[in-house]
Amino acid sequence: MFGRDIGIDLGTANVLIHVKGRGIVLNEPSVVAIDTHTKRVLAVGEEAFRMVGRTPGNIVAIRPLKDGVIADFETTESMLKHFMDKIRVKSWFTKPRILICCPTNITSVEQKAIREAAEKSGGKNVYLEEEPKVAAIGAGMDIYQPSGNMVVDIGGGTTDVAVLSMGDIVTASSIKIAGDRFDSDILNHIKKKYKLLIGERTAETIKKEVGTVFPGSREEEIDIRGRDMVSGLPRTISVGSEEIRLAMEEAVSHIVQAAKTVLEQTPPELSADIIDRGIIITGGGAYLHGIDHLLADELKVPVFIAEEPMDCVANGTGMLLENLDRINKNRVKI
Repeated sequence: MFGRDIGIDLGTANVLIHVKGRGIVLNEPSVVAIDTHTKRVLAVGEEAFRMVGRTPGNIVAIRPLKDGVIADFETTESMLKHFMDKIRVKSWFTKPRILICCPTNITSVEQKAIREAAEKSGGKNVYLEEEPKVAAIGAGMDIYQPSGNMVVDIGGGTTDVAVLSMGDIVTASSIKIAGDRFDSDILNHIKKKYKLLIGERTAETIKKEVGTVFPGSREEEIDIRGRDMVSGLPRTISVGSEEIRLAMEEAVSHIVQAAKTVLEQTPPELSADIIDRGIIITGGGAYLHGIDHLLADELKVPVFIAEEPMDCVANGTGMLLENLDRINKNRVKI
């Protein structure tokens, strides 16, 4: 069985795959390039991501996952099949067991879609696990003790907030506001204020290079290029950190509110533990400048960013794979 169990962080923005005994073997964008005339898949992952916004009319680069769940079933299946072939875990005789992560509040229909996509791409037994739980394990939290641990997992499509104790989720919230929403807010702000059209990739670059969510913590500027909506010609403008902070402010406030709601629903004994241990931020959103300071300021609790926050869910699946047989005895497949 060595190397035959795999864990998949099926993210809206990125797919990470962890193979038992080998660690994280794949980290690529969740993008598929398709020829609309022939319906043929032309590129997947990194290669397809480079095509976003730069393809002729008959080729579209699409993201088959939206808000943490499957929006386009066939394309998701093609993408997973491509990744599974790339990492070479299938053979003629054996199919891998797959542990796959999903947001906390997805419906049974959405769960079924994730399971079927994984099975059709070559999995034997498919197990689903809730994302914040796996992220907490990957971040090094000991969630199996009778004490409170809180994690805020900010991904591409969803933000999951959860308090965990005794190996399970005590209280949780999942909102469809995360990295993609920040990008679209920046894109719309530039369009509205400057009458300049920019692409998703440019918006993401602005967020990473100069964006911040904590007032006064960053003062940088960036030159961006796009198409003028009035003249139709290319134009360059300059935007600063404070302006981008204001563009993302509403979306960020929803994440803060979700964290507050979860804390309000937490039993007092576990709340006391969280004050001692602090809150851990995982997922790509942890790289958002000032997010730890903002949450600490709003929640009055210490907040820390996990080591390698993007890898936490994939690393967590790796740790759960080590104990997959033991977990199976205690639970039924979702």
